Amino acid sequence: MAELNSFDVVSQVDMQEVKNAVDQTMKEIRQRFDFKDSKTELTLKEKEKQLNVLSDDEYKLKAVLEILKAKCVKRNVSLKALTYGKLEEALGGTVRQVISIQSGIPDEKAKAIAKEIRDAKFKAQAQIQADQVRVQSKSRDELQAVIAFLKQKDFGIDLQFVNYR
Repeated sequence: MAELNSFDVVSQVDMQEVKNAVDQTMKEIRQRFDFKDSKTELTLKEKEKQLNVLSDDEYKLKAVLEILKAKCVKRNVSLKALTYGKLEEALGGTVRQVISIQSGIPDEKAKAIAKEIRDAKFKAQAQIQADQVRVQSKSRDELQAVIAFLKQKDFGIDLQFVNYR
């Protein structure tokens, strides 16, 4: 029997790059005149994979988010990896927003990816393994076609293709 070739579909974020983007955002906020004397904070909780944004009002919070998005794009952190929570009132007349950082493929997205591969009639099998999807086939060309097919689709999350062998 011919040996199977495979690759893994994952959704990962380099937390060091996120940390660098947060640091650059805070540096820019401290230098900007429109944020002078404001209670603007941006904190990263690496273990929980969360960003907490605190600012005086909704407009300043939106400005902070725009700066953060620009810094993330420059550092190759996909904006699809950021899930924004709702705006909340905080103490002292400030507003707060929690941003979750997506790591791993959620079950429903993994099922959708596997279903798309099956429905496209590729000669490849997709298996869901924890927070990733492994795609196997006898043909490397078939795996390349699956990668190209998945890149065209939008699953609402950032996908990477690793362990190609």
